[in-house]
Amino acid sequence: MRHQQRGITFIGIVLIGIVVAVVGVVAAQVAPTYLEYQSIMRAAQRAADSGGTVAEIRAAFDRSKAADYFDAISGRDLEITKVNERVVVEFAYEREIHLVGPAYLVMKYQGRTR
Repeated sequence: MRHQQRGITFIGIVLIGIVVAVVGVVAAQVAPTYLEYQSIMRAAQRAADSGGTVAEIRAAFDRSKAADYFDAISGRDLEITKVNERVVVEFAYEREIHLVGPAYLVMKYQGRTR
């Protein structure tokens, strides 16, 4: 009686490895943009909490920008409004990640303070 072998072939392992490698490379390129977004959110919240005039809020954001080492946006890119006597800081920006040839992954980030 012949027993049929079970398992995965070498070609299957190679294909799974390629997929895992591609996903890992893309994730390694996306992670820094997300960390930058988190830094921008913290800087915007600190700037909104500092209060004051629009110019003071923009200056506070630019000081945080210098300390947190991000360059996606600056204080002049912020939209600053007042909602129910609270300062609200909003921002939006895009990051492009080159994948291969003419293919890009576009990450659109936007945020608003509470």
